[in-house]
Amino acid sequence: MKVAVINCGSSSIKYEVFDVRECAMLATGLVEKIGSADGRLRQRKRKADGTFEEQSFTKPLAGHIEGFEFMAGVNQKERIIEDESELFGIGHRVVHGGDVFREPTLIDDKVVAAIKGLIPLAPLHNPSNLLGIEVSREHFPHVPQVAVFDTAFHQTLPSHAYHYAVPHQLYEEHHVRRYGFHGTSHSYVAKEAARHLGKLPSELNLITLHLGNGASAAAVKEGRSIDTSMGMTPLEGLVMGTRCGDIDPSLPFYLMRQTAMSRNAVENLMNRESGLKGICGVSDMREIQDLAAKGHERAGLAIGMFCYRVKKYIGAYFAVLGRLDAIVFTGGIGENSAAVRQQCCEGLEHMGIVLDSQKNTAAGGTVAEIQKDGMPVQVVVIKTNEEREIARQTIDAIERAKAL
Repeated sequence: MKVAVINCGSSSIKYEVFDVRECAMLATGLVEKIGSADGRLRQRKRKADGTFEEQSFTKPLAGHIEGFEFMAGVNQKERIIEDESELFGIGHRVVHGGDVFREPTLIDDKVVAAIKGLIPLAPLHNPSNLLGIEVSREHFPHVPQVAVFDTAFHQTLPSHAYHYAVPHQLYEEHHVRRYGFHGTSHSYVAKEAARHLGKLPSELNLITLHLGNGASAAAVKEGRSIDTSMGMTPLEGLVMGTRCGDIDPSLPFYLMRQTAMSRNAVENLMNRESGLKGICGVSDMREIQDLAAKGHERAGLAIGMFCYRVKKYIGAYFAVLGRLDAIVFTGGIGENSAAVRQQCCEGLEHMGIVLDSQKNTAAGGTVAEIQKDGMPVQVVVIKTNEEREIARQTIDAIERAKAL
């Protein structure tokens, strides 16, 4: 039996197919340029010897229905999923579950309606996620389907961590609160860290750092998220590729008064023109590091600001947790930039956080420890795999439902 994971965007459909027994990836693909005459599907298919074959297919795609049919047809032709009888279930990434969904949920008409009701909290993401669900349910009507929410892992935040200091009626009437995101990634690496360290998740206190174009930190106490840097939206917290992260809340009002910028223009500025891009004109950390090495002053400033913000959150979450067993770096930057990891941890020796420069430089693969021997706080680099976590949660949700 197999389980498929679908992440539907506004003009693309990402998917992976896993074997249920081992949760081994069988194929991964991307349908892109939906709505154009040059639609394309790129796929990596696992061969019998364990290696992967790169494949590419093209076809005009008028919309997501055609994109989904294209994906299903290629998978059937390539004998990855020949018919729906091979599917144990389908897991869907949904960005925002609000405070309605605390765990992966079997999808029915009521769940679809509830996700639609949450669109105001995630107007850029939930509509596309819903579209993937609706097309998938139409195409595979007899296959159990599960919604896995980016926000669910953070539903264990205590009230003093998720409330904002604004009038309480805004929470009661408009659901104004901290939700947090990247929950699937934080959940996955927290479990993998426990497995690597030979402990149960309930035995560990962790700070997990998902550092990529989008970036967030989480304080994970005994396997449960108790604080996280992103808030009601993914704009709050760390410095990101194009998002500002924490700022003075009065800054948007100041800009509107002083520059006559519209509300939409300020929102666009904060989400798409700020962060690393706003500081030095480039959003990709690899390019920024190249520029800094050549003496580009603002590129160096961007790296410094990025790492300083991460360091502040490490200190804050150490205080919140009381005891820290390990820090986990993940995400594109967290997994691949030894220099960023080093700079984020510099000056934290008094907290028992000291990197081994050789281990840090050599870190690669799925899991690597990079702290100096004998340090009380482990520092671990873990390659995240949100799709596998969605597959696992989908399997668990279906099995729980069958056991009832």
